[in-house]
Amino acid sequence: MHDLLQLSTGHQIGLLFVIVFGVLAGLTTWATLRSLGDAPPEIQLRHDRFVRELRAMWIGLVTFWLAWLSGPIGATLLFGVFSFLALREFITLMHTRRSDHRSLIFAFFIVLPIQYVLVGGQHFDLFSVFIPVYVFFVIPVISALAGDPGRFLERNAKIQWGIMVCVFGLSHAPALLLLDFPGHAGRGAFLLFFYVLVAIVAYFAQETLSQRLRRRPVARAISRSFSLQAWALGAAVGGVTGGLLFWITPFKLPQAILIATIAAAAGNIGEFVMRALKKDAGVAWWGNRASVTGAVGLLDRIAPLAFGAPVFFHSVRWYFKLTP
Repeated sequence: MHDLLQLSTGHQIGLLFVIVFGVLAGLTTWATLRSLGDAPPEIQLRHDRFVRELRAMWIGLVTFWLAWLSGPIGATLLFGVFSFLALREFITLMHTRRSDHRSLIFAFFIVLPIQYVLVGGQHFDLFSVFIPVYVFFVIPVISALAGDPGRFLERNAKIQWGIMVCVFGLSHAPALLLLDFPGHAGRGAFLLFFYVLVAIVAYFAQETLSQRLRRRPVARAISRSFSLQAWALGAAVGGVTGGLLFWITPFKLPQAILIATIAAAAGNIGEFVMRALKKDAGVAWWGNRASVTGAVGLLDRIAPLAFGAPVFFHSVRWYFKLTP
């Protein structure tokens, strides 16, 4: 471990590239060679889902590495695009009215760009309150000026919640690139990589354990597989993953395990909340109506990131007393 810590930044990046893409290539090869010819429909369905998740991980990791190469500005723009697409996907599956168009234009073309400009400018104190304070008061005003009182509270709550998850939550991920740790300048990309990998591993661990443990679900009407045991074990797996990656972060081993566990727990419980929203929208996954709405299931991929990113970001800032 001492040798890993002594490696140059370039060598550490190369080592991470080999490890992550090597593991992913191995899983892809195994999934490709495995033949399920006459397997029962349930087994075949799980295999097909696993292949789809692998494909999504390839796309996500390649995109992440391109963002890494482009630096903080490129990564911020990339997550801004993700926020736009995720918010579009969320809104298309929610019931809105013509009178909501002004609020939606405000959300897409004013709130979203300003939030990411604040992130890029490192105005951390302002970007932390811009949406939950100022935007949450402005949205109902714009809606009220449209003169449509029908289901007013419900309509505004949906728009506000979409902004909160898709813009506010996700914008905290590129903000990790800009945190300045004493003695670790210019290593924000490693912190973002640490968080993204912890969140992904914890999510897949929870999904796998939910199917294996078969415990009593917490809320059967929302999910027949989610249980507190699987959630806790998924968070623990995320913590172990964080411990294995502590050498690329400013954290010591116990700090890395603790912070990774908190982030993983927040991300996985957030994904459960998104399942409740999908039930309310009447879809099994966010891409259910792709041919009609253009939804492609992006929210299914980024839900743990969007929920866990603010918790991770502010936990790190508070613990290490980092200032803008």
